[in-house]
Amino acid sequence: MAKTLGPVAALLLGVFFLVTGSGLQNTLLPLRGAFEGFSAVQLGVLGSSYYLGFVAGCLIVPRLVRRSGHIRAFAALTSGAVAAMLAHPLWIEPTVWFVLRAITGFCFAGLYLVIESWLNDRATNQTRGFVMSAYVIIDYAALTAGQMMITLSPVRGFELFAVAAILFSLATLPVAMTGAGQPAPIETARIRPIRLMRAAPVGVVGCFVVGLTNGSLWSLGPIFGIGRGLTADGAATFMSAVVVAGAVAQWPVGFLSDRMDRRRILAWILAGAVVAGIVLGAMPLGLLGLSGLGLLYGALAMPAYSLAAAHAYDRTPPAEAVETAAGLLLAYGIGSVVGPSLASVGMLHYGPGALFFFTAVSHLLLFAFVQWRMIWHKEAPRAAKTSEAVACSPTGMVPTPEMPVPAPTAAADADAVIADITGEDPPPLSPAAAAQDPVLAPQDGRSDGA
Repeated sequence: MAKTLGPVAALLLGVFFLVTGSGLQNTLLPLRGAFEGFSAVQLGVLGSSYYLGFVAGCLIVPRLVRRSGHIRAFAALTSGAVAAMLAHPLWIEPTVWFVLRAITGFCFAGLYLVIESWLNDRATNQTRGFVMSAYVIIDYAALTAGQMMITLSPVRGFELFAVAAILFSLATLPVAMTGAGQPAPIETARIRPIRLMRAAPVGVVGCFVVGLTNGSLWSLGPIFGIGRGLTADGAATFMSAVVVAGAVAQWPVGFLSDRMDRRRILAWILAGAVVAGIVLGAMPLGLLGLSGLGLLYGALAMPAYSLAAAHAYDRTPPAEAVETAAGLLLAYGIGSVVGPSLASVGMLHYGPGALFFFTAVSHLLLFAFVQWRMIWHKEAPRAAKTSEAVACSPTGMVPTPEMPVPAPTAAADADAVIADITGEDPPPLSPAAAAQDPVLAPQDGRSDGA
């Protein structure tokens, strides 16, 4: 184990500090905003702003990383996140916080891009599963620890903002001081949403709906807890219950989905998430009851992204895994931008329970879509498996699949336009033309397995 994790130990330590700070930040900001008199809609827009910046970061940051390298990019983006975190208590104004949250989302998109591409680069085909499992465990543990740190100091003070900023800063130290070389430059994948939607509609629609629901939960879940009469500590406990249950449920759900139609497993957990959401929204429970239902909801709702993504990978060639991951991330990001704003409007008019009524309706619509697809479209044979797994952050807040692929040339760009319009691959080039376009020549093993 030490030999396997040794090359990425410094990075994983940085991940722990970073995600711990993120967990504290994502619980602290909506609670502090509520205490400062922000409306439910403003708090929803606050969450949407984060994901808007996140989507922008996914599209822009790869160019910055290619230019400056992984370590410098990690340090620069962490500094941006620290500055944004410390600026929140200095300017307590909704519009300013919207901008700061967008900046934070932009920075975290880049940070997760650096982290996951670095892990994929350092892992081999024989160790990638173990490395990614360690990453998932650290991510969940850090997120839970960060959420529970809300109990260290009053929400109205400056101390928790400082603690989150310190954690972000500490994340830079092991990464900047590592003696290991940084990975090869990141290249950008093409995104062909029309082609992906035709190949795996359940995957694309599923990731969009999970963005709607999970984005709303991460942004407004603490406000739901406060609205139900919980203290700030109680709201953190409720959110931690959701995360822990989601972590535990990943393995059995994934195990079953490898042996059955993934759409069927997805439909089952969606049906359960609908029921759990309705009960959470309708019943005025205390901390114990809400935490118990939070465990149930997390176990049912959190694995949905992994199932939808896995189904999409089944329906697309292994060589297109990076393109598929980028398209699914875009769908999730769009849902995460829209979801918190819609859910917050419901909470403004119908109370805190509207958050989970919103998730229940969203899950119900996705359940109906999945059932319709299963009735009219039988399960297609799954594409050949590849050991080059594309990583996704397990929390649902920051799913950032990223692996290196060759940069397109002008000819490849033209092919992408043809494929976007027709949904079909363009005809192969002649040998003479292919010789002039290195992208179409055989790539190395890492790119083929992406």
